[in-house]
Amino acid sequence: MRMSGQDLRSRPPTGEPPAGRPTSGRVSGPRDSAVVLRALVVDITTLAVDAIVNAANRFLIPGGGVCGAIHRAAGPGLALACERLGGCPVGEARLTEGFGLAARLVIHAVGPMWQGGEAGEAKLLASAYRSALLLANEHRCRRIAFPAIGTGIFGFPVGRATRIAVGTVRETLARGSSLDEVIFACFRPEVLAAYRGEGVTG
Repeated sequence: MRMSGQDLRSRPPTGEPPAGRPTSGRVSGPRDSAVVLRALVVDITTLAVDAIVNAANRFLIPGGGVCGAIHRAAGPGLALACERLGGCPVGEARLTEGFGLAARLVIHAVGPMWQGGEAGEAKLLASAYRSALLLANEHRCRRIAFPAIGTGIFGFPVGRATRIAVGTVRETLARGSSLDEVIFACFRPEVLAAYRGEGVTG
């Protein structure tokens, strides 16, 4: 499967997620069926879904944390594919095939570095999630898995990042999507608890 960088790029949406906290794990939209939201403590690299999201840096090079884990599991072909894309601005996303992963595709979403909350970090993080969902919809994905973007070495507070993630995903899916299921892959129980607090069950 060959993919050109131009075909795989998404435009950064604007706006912020809603402040309310839905209590259901399902999102009803224009489609007849509802999208299921789940949160699990799981290694995202093992998930056999249509696409997993990489918490990428703007250079799209292998890094630490979940980014490094995804590159190691996918093999060297992933880094070469990312190099051809030529980077990705903060708040946007790019897509490659999954190479050695169980997932068919990898969506590389670039979240912001935390700078105290006064540098537009919330809008940029929301934009990264929306951009990833747009690419998933364009490629007719049914199941997608997200890590907790920005909460590792980028330093975004877990509670705020989780609230933005869940609110943005719910808001975006309500407008219509090819997706049936969204999994929030948590790397430790404290992160899972944050998703539970936002109404996302297992």
